[in-house]
Formats: sequence, structure tokens, C-alpha cells
Amino acid sequence: MGLVSLADIRAAAVDIAGVVTRTPLMPTPWDAALWLKPESLQPVGSFKLRGATHAVARLDPAVRLRGVVTHSSGNHGQALAYAARAAGVPCTVVVPEGAPRVKVDRIRALGAEVVLVPPARRLAEAERIVAGTGATLVPPFDDRRIIAGQGTVGLEIVEDLPDVEVVLVPVGGGGLSSGVATAVKGLRPSTAVIGVEPLLAADARESLAVGEVVVWDVERTYRTSADGLRTHLSALTLAHLRERLDGIVTVTEEEIGAAMGRLVRDARLVVEPSAAVAVAARLFRSADLPSGRTVAVVTGGNVDPTLLAQVVTAP
Repeated sequence: MGLVSLADIRAAAVDIAGVVTRTPLMPTPWDAALWLKPESLQPVGSFKLRGATHAVARLDPAVRLRGVVTHSSGNHGQALAYAARAAGVPCTVVVPEGAPRVKVDRIRALGAEVVLVPPARRLAEAERIVAGTGATLVPPFDDRRIIAGQGTVGLEIVEDLPDVEVVLVPVGGGGLSSGVATAVKGLRPSTAVIGVEPLLAADARESLAVGEVVVWDVERTYRTSADGLRTHLSALTLAHLRERLDGIVTVTEEEIGAAMGRLVRDARLVVEPSAAVAVAARLFRSADLPSGRTVAVVTGGNVDPTLLAQVVTAP
């Protein structure tokens, strides 16, 4: 199966119009060359609504009636539940134990059935449900429809800031970074697209270095507060990133927390740890990044209130 194309992403933009919010580019008061793409402003609080909406839209109507199933730490689950409800489709979300309660509660509030399992069993349980019900599995990132939907973030960035020189995008499973890199490189090949991930879950950097998917065990990746970035790449997303990503940098937990605080206090955005990594790279890893007009993708705002309070009150 080939890589997602710019034409695929443009088709996705048509599919998601009217359901997904076109988020603005926000200038930052502390950095004249930095803009934010606040996907935290989506109806479900994250960029995941883009891919989920596109995936549901592409299902055959007869297939939709049997429902959709996914496995997710929270944001993709919320997004698929929202997209499924809008389309009148049954939805089941397999969630790893330990996911933020705020995300789990919101998935249920959107009408989806939630199944909690140990983290290592999330995919197996989703596949078991699919086999028993005939529902369609909609993966959180390992899917061309998901990648194309997420790529609409990059499409909007270049449309709104045509002379953008650097795009910083978080990397977890690689669906967002694959889509954004595809869109940005297709529209403006000279723009550098840089992935950012937590140092404590830097499997994507290792995968790109060795040229194959490297999987860190859950005990290792669960050390990071950025729960949305604990997932490893797939063969499909690695293929996209190897061809289209210009580099990858890592940030520490302390830097993620500091970036969250900056975003809350100075940009007035409620963000989760995963959403702050791109800004953390700009704040603390600028020496490792290309210079110029930069957009940082702020991926979501579904944060545990206790953690948010700690970040806001930190010195």
C-alpha cells in the first residue's frame, strides 16, 4: 500500500467540513516568529476528530450499521465516539487502564461503550470485539484514512501562513506527523517539518535511526506524562516519516511542564502534556531546530484538572 498523497488530504478536507473546526493560527506574545495551531479548540478537545470523521465518512453505509471499534488512550476514542454519534453509528472504545479519567468519562458521555483493559491488551481486545460483532476497526493512527484526515492540519497551516518555514509536530503513533508532513511538503517543499516526542518515550527517534519500527515496552513509555505519545509507530507511519519528516527532537518532562505553564498563562490555552511538546522544543531546543517562521501544533486540551493546577501554580 502506497503513501498518502496531497490529493488524499484535500479529499479529507471536504469530508470533514462542517464537523471539524478550522482552528486559527495564533501568534505568541513571547516569540514573534512562533504561531500556535490550537487543536485543543476542537469540539472534542483534540486533532483526533479530523481523522475519525474522515474514517467514518469513508465507510460503506451498510458497513457503518455494524458499528466502529477502536483502542485509544482517550483522545482518539473521544473523537471516534463523536464522529460515530454524528453519523448514527454504534461505537466501542477499548481504553488502557491508567488513562486519564477525564478522557474516559468524556468518551462515555458521547455515547460510546468503554472497555478497560491492561495497556498491553488494548489491540487484542479491540480485535476480539470486531471478530464477535462484525464492526469495523478504526485504528488511532495506522490507517490511511486517519493519516489523511490528520493531514488537514498541515493543509490549513500552509493556507493560513504561506511563508511558514518550520512546522513542529508531536509524534506518538505517527498519524498526525505523517499527515502534516505529507501536506506541508506537498504544498511547500522548502518548509522543514520536525517531529517532537518525550525523551521518556523516544521510540520514534530510535525507529527512524535504525530504519524499522522499534517498540518500547509499556513500563518504559508510561514514565512520561504525555500519555497521548506513548504509542509506537507502525510500518505505515514509519514509511511516511522516513520519506517526509526532516528530523526529530526530544524534550524532558520538566520542559513539557514548563511549556504547559507558558501556554496556559500566556497563550490562555488549556493543554495536556502531549500538546505542549512542540512548544517545549521551541522554548528549550531552539539550537537543534531550523530558524524562521514556525508553527507549533498544539494537539489537545483534555488534561486532568489536578495536573493542570500543578502546572499553573508551579514557579
